[in-house]
Amino acid sequence: MAVYRFLLTPRWLGALALTLVAAVIMVLLADWQLARYRDRTAINEQIDAGQRMDPVPLAEAVAAPTGEAGTVGPAPTTERTWTKVNVTGRYDAANVILVRGRSLDRTVGFEVLTPLLLTDGTAVLVNRGWIPPTPGGDATVQPTVPTAPAGTVTVTGRIRAGEGGSLPVTSRDGKLETRRVSLPKLAGELPYPIYGGYVLLDQQTPAADPTFQTVPVGYTNSWQNYGYVVQWWIFAGMTLLGFGYFARREAQRRAGVVRERPTDRTAEATLA
Repeated sequence: MAVYRFLLTPRWLGALALTLVAAVIMVLLADWQLARYRDRTAINEQIDAGQRMDPVPLAEAVAAPTGEAGTVGPAPTTERTWTKVNVTGRYDAANVILVRGRSLDRTVGFEVLTPLLLTDGTAVLVNRGWIPPTPGGDATVQPTVPTAPAGTVTVTGRIRAGEGGSLPVTSRDGKLETRRVSLPKLAGELPYPIYGGYVLLDQQTPAADPTFQTVPVGYTNSWQNYGYVVQWWIFAGMTLLGFGYFARREAQRRAGVVRERPTDRTAEATLA
């Protein structure tokens, strides 16, 4: 082992320290991606469970708002997000909300949210579905939105938390427009308190207009994160193996172990 004493020199000790620091950082990155993989897998499992379950009343999935008009209630807990719910009320066709810039099958269109007024004076936003832009126009031209059914409507769908962000809510041609489903922002534009989660429509009685296309459920790509976990583990292992490889080469050089390929002349003599 005396040949490896060079590892105790400042140069090699510094290289070893950098190698260990790099390997530790890579392992920590792998652990972070593993945590994201587990979180995203849990979300996908919740989505599947919500699809299989029988619907429950809205109040069982998310607490009702208790504030004044223009306020928003508590958001659904992580455990209750994607719960399938039933809710009955009447649509407020005067406060249709268009969420622009939403893609479906590589086409940019709009998702349509309409408040469903409940008997207690509160409302829950219902995502009635996706519609394409006006033919011949660009993605910013407002489409013709099918009129919401009049009278009592029963909705079945899955409860979702609002989206983050502070993008403004604007009004154009009698409809509210936004890029994000920010419930606090939208609540400020409405004359009643709204729930802190919105319903992604699955079924409706009376039936929804066929112009609407179902908004796909947002499954997460958890396996991508798992791939990153494996990648960082491999990089950490390669870093340590690389240090060992160069240390061994240096030890061989210092011990005078030099492997040379035979010259052409030596090869000819051997053949003779």
